[in-house]
Amino acid sequence: MSHGAPVPIPTHIPLPPLTPGPHNKRLGLIAVIATFGGLLFGYDTGVINGALEPMKEDLNLTVAKEGFVVSILIFGAALGAIIGGRLADKHGRRHNILMLALVFMVGTMGCVLAPNWQVLGFFRFVLGLAVGGASATVPIYLAEVSPYEQRGSLVTRNEVMIVAGQFAAFIINAIIFHVWGEHAVIWRYMLVIAVLPAIALFIGMLRMPESPRWLASQNRQTEALDVLKQVRSPERAVAEMEEVNALAEEEKEEHLGGWSDLAVPWIRRLLIIGIGLGICQQFTGINSIMYYGTQLLTKAGFSAEGAIIANTLNGLFSVLGITVGILIMNKVDRRVMLLAGFALTTLFHLLVGLSAMFMPESDIKPYFILFFVVAFVFFMQGTIGPLVWLLLAEMFPLKIRSFAMGVCVFMLWIANASVAFGFPPLVAAVGIAPTFFIFAGLGVLALIFIATMAPETRGKTLEEFEDEFRARYG
Repeated sequence: MSHGAPVPIPTHIPLPPLTPGPHNKRLGLIAVIATFGGLLFGYDTGVINGALEPMKEDLNLTVAKEGFVVSILIFGAALGAIIGGRLADKHGRRHNILMLALVFMVGTMGCVLAPNWQVLGFFRFVLGLAVGGASATVPIYLAEVSPYEQRGSLVTRNEVMIVAGQFAAFIINAIIFHVWGEHAVIWRYMLVIAVLPAIALFIGMLRMPESPRWLASQNRQTEALDVLKQVRSPERAVAEMEEVNALAEEEKEEHLGGWSDLAVPWIRRLLIIGIGLGICQQFTGINSIMYYGTQLLTKAGFSAEGAIIANTLNGLFSVLGITVGILIMNKVDRRVMLLAGFALTTLFHLLVGLSAMFMPESDIKPYFILFFVVAFVFFMQGTIGPLVWLLLAEMFPLKIRSFAMGVCVFMLWIANASVAFGFPPLVAAVGIAPTFFIFAGLGVLALIFIATMAPETRGKTLEEFEDEFRARYG
């Protein structure tokens, strides 16, 4: 928890322990199917890296048109996060994911068949709406179906799928280019692959249940209990349902539900924390590496071909980092992992900058920079990346959870856009070293923010955390 008044002693009766059984397999299947939304998020944001050059030649893109086609997805994602959050609150998390799967299909096929850059830009925007909606909805769905003991690892699977999608895009692009590199329309082959996980997401979610906590918020207690019994033992399901219902009664009395809730101090504080976490995550510069890693390594001294090969290490170590993060997620407090993550990423920002500035030019210098960049990616994706998404999914009260998540993810995407737009001209203007020194300075500010504001949520049910935070800051 944030430092301040003493933490109130929870009045909740301890829940029955988790037990093995068929409900565990059901919960695992739900997590696999829902996180295809994260896979689509990752693939659609990563595929442009390899598709851009042949796309420029095929559609005769100018520099301005190229920037428009790349960036329009980010703006669509920002808007999609807001809209997706509101729709998930109104119609349900499962319903929203089903709709997003269809939008992914339409957006992908529109891009693949686009006859010119205007149509391509429009459908990239449509894809952005789906990416943003998925980024705001899937983590909440996973948090609300998960038992609190496993919530960290289950919600974090979505981040695993995001980085796996980006890595898959890098690998698939390389394979397609190697096999069909002479084809002018090769970029269309790269993009069309995304239809497959979109179809899998839609078909899979048809058989998945709605969030039990959302059902309870709609006074559909019988359905909510039925869902909990699918993913918990009978005794645990009944006990959790009693806790959800008790908190729902409290929220009814306070009329929670939308923008008006910002007048409530503890709600306003949570939203400020959520926005800050999203901005801090993006200002590590992670997406400057994921979008422009090849160009960065070229400037560091690699040949064009060497940079493309070396850049796949960023994708690989993203996956390795998130895998390690999952293994320790439920064993280490969220605040401790966040503080350690920002300390390590700030350190590697400094090392990249110092290597670029002070190492003499030599054949080995690019490899030092590559090592520090890859280390930054590893620790970022093992700590800050998944933890921010997890905290956003688990710290907001039920009735505004999707709404607040949408607002925070909107700001996260705006921060993403500012880094995506600012990184290339900044490196061109001042070089690698000063750019990474700026990231290091932002990392210090993030450390201060986390130390003074970020709450602790590990080991608490969603309802217990809400009660504690409300009692402290209400």
